[in-house]
Amino acid sequence: MKFKLVYLFLLSAIGLSAQNKTKEQWEYLFNGKDLKGFVQLNGKASYRVEQGEIIGTTVLNQPNSFLATEKEYGDFIFEVDFKVNDQMNSGVQFRSEQKTETDKCKVTDKKTPNRVHGYQMEIDPSDRAWSGGVYDEARRDWLYTLENNPAAKKSFKHNDWNHYRIECIGNSIRTWVNGVACAHVIDDMTPKGFIALQVHAVSDPKNVGEEIRWKNVRIQTKNLKPSAPDNIFVVNLLVNNISEDEKRMGVYLLFDGKTTSGWRGANKDFFPDKTWLVKEGNLIVSKGKSAESQNGGDIVTTNEYSAFDLQFEFQMTDSANSGVKYFVTEKEKTAGSAIGLEYQILDDDKHPDSKLGSIGNRTLASLYDLIPAKKNGREKLPIGEWNRGRITVYPDGRVEHWLNGWKVLEYQRGTQYYYALVAKSKYVGFQNFGMAAKGHLLLQEHGTQVAFRSIKIQELK
Repeated sequence: MKFKLVYLFLLSAIGLSAQNKTKEQWEYLFNGKDLKGFVQLNGKASYRVEQGEIIGTTVLNQPNSFLATEKEYGDFIFEVDFKVNDQMNSGVQFRSEQKTETDKCKVTDKKTPNRVHGYQMEIDPSDRAWSGGVYDEARRDWLYTLENNPAAKKSFKHNDWNHYRIECIGNSIRTWVNGVACAHVIDDMTPKGFIALQVHAVSDPKNVGEEIRWKNVRIQTKNLKPSAPDNIFVVNLLVNNISEDEKRMGVYLLFDGKTTSGWRGANKDFFPDKTWLVKEGNLIVSKGKSAESQNGGDIVTTNEYSAFDLQFEFQMTDSANSGVKYFVTEKEKTAGSAIGLEYQILDDDKHPDSKLGSIGNRTLASLYDLIPAKKNGREKLPIGEWNRGRITVYPDGRVEHWLNGWKVLEYQRGTQYYYALVAKSKYVGFQNFGMAAKGHLLLQEHGTQVAFRSIKIQELK
């Protein structure tokens, strides 16, 4: 009997060991000796192998260079260790491809045939500290900066070895730096592609010869098991979609892509369906009279909100004017648009309102007539493309406006500065403007066609 128990124990141990090996089947992409299995793309930075490490070195006036795997990978878990010069920018491309047309490199301003494009896990030793963020090389710019997850900025180790992990499973993309969760993106633009180690372009001679060292480059492609869920912000780029992690954190849709349930006309008990319509998953306000709210009026949520994280996508037509308002109480009973704090939606180039107000405080993503959005030019997309807006109102009164992944302004309700801004604005005559404890969310009708989708909210406590 004793022998039988020992025998069963050994069988169980062998089974568990085999099971663990099945769970984590690592394949090393770098053999430690040469660059077999890789091909260099885009630029002519130097890549060499020394003492079991791949060393990438910057070269003057070369576009971004990539040491890419010959194989393509779809679903995988990837890990690598690296050590980088503190003055250098780099990254890990994944699910990446080459364009067939030519495109200019931002640094050299030269056209680069078959330019690499796709997802990149950022390596950023600068004070900005966006290491672990997700950048979309040569396509959509930043998808996930670490402004979305400031706590992760401290995970990067300067002048030392760092450990990166990327999990791509289905539409879910997650990153870790030294074990700290950094970014979470849901996207389906590129389901598979090569993995590549980047050496960034440099145009200043003082940056020539900067090095990054890579080792322990490995991947899993079978029996993938995702890491345990975390609570970091999720950038979900799928239309009108809530991921499982978003659901777990309390995010839900305010527009389901099919009906106008949960919305009504501002100062009305019905929905103005002659002005607003649902088409192909979009909530569209029609073109009409140029004056605000004269073609059917604004719409508001039936529910009210106090502290929240609101996300929405919007598509502007030529000379468009609209807005997303919050803390709307409808108590003012105005003839035009209902009163509330407003995230401005505007064609800054063609609509005359962009020149009104003060210091640009009526431009795209601004707190309308109060605070201008600080834009660097990279946030703006051409008319007709979909923009990602975000308004975060914290329980302590702090507020942030975001545009296409960039935080463009922040302020705090109820401060002396806030009241001073209101006193100089068109809202000076409204008592306690913007200071309601809770209010409706509003989409504005201003005589031009604008479409909305992926309107979702997480209530904050």
